[in-house]
Amino acid sequence: MPARIVTVVGARPQFIKAFALSRILGQRSDVEEILVHTGQHINWNMSDVFFTELGLQRPKYNLGIHGGGHGAMTGQMLCALEEVLLQENPAAIMVYGDTNSTLAGALAGAKCRVPVVHIEAGLRSHNRKMPEEVNRIVV
Repeated sequence: MPARIVTVVGARPQFIKAFALSRILGQRSDVEEILVHTGQHINWNMSDVFFTELGLQRPKYNLGIHGGGHGAMTGQMLCALEEVLLQENPAAIMVYGDTNSTLAGALAGAKCRVPVVHIEAGLRSHNRKMPEEVNRIVV
């Protein structure tokens, strides 16, 4: 039985980064990647175009969470991702970058005791006024 990895994406840079790694994971028989789209970027130019143009696998889960404040968005994502993790029982959850989707995925993994793989871990701007920098530090 292949190891399941839940990959969380939701913003434009994450789709591009996920494409490269998803292609490699898709060639392995010992890994099953489960793609989750949080919905953070919902319009064609920010989301769907990457699935079509890059040939990125369609998400198994599309959470459709967008808009509102950072806290509300992240909280909704955390709740929904917890349900996904409980249902899928993955070996790991993979998050990219510094978005609210990244933070919610990392928190869900920590709360559900699923190992978190953070692509871009350690990158910093050192500007704590930026919401993304807060996300980087917390993740």
